[in-house]
Amino acid sequence: MFSKIVVGTDGSDTANLAVSLAVEIARQNDAVLHLVHAFRVPSGSVSLGHGGAAAAVDESAGEAISEEAGEKLLAKAAELAEGLTVHTHVLSGAAAEVLVRVAEDAGADLVVVGSKGMHGARRLIGSVPNSVAHNAPCHVLIAKTA
Repeated sequence: MFSKIVVGTDGSDTANLAVSLAVEIARQNDAVLHLVHAFRVPSGSVSLGHGGAAAAVDESAGEAISEEAGEKLLAKAAELAEGLTVHTHVLSGAAAEVLVRVAEDAGADLVVVGSKGMHGARRLIGSVPNSVAHNAPCHVLIAKTA
């Protein structure tokens, strides 16, 4: 049913639960798995947005980490997907926007996100799962992780 699955991780325990679920679904469907990590560039920097256009980066949602750290994080997550075809994507930008962009570019038919941010204040000001659910070009599974 699903041939290309996208899942994001920031290395947290809740994100790891979403990755584990995505791996399980990928195994059941013999699907390609796209592991995604979005990172923030230091304040005052400019990132290249979708299509290469320069875009200011909003720093309010998280701390900056390096692309190298993101690659290490995804390498560790990929160990859970042994035997599957895995593509890793480390991109700068807001997590929800990066997940949607990868889903579009990969032609994904499923995005798996954790439920962190679906309750409390984050729910009111915007959360990754909410934003992905409203903007993804495909099915979205919100894994019960929080």
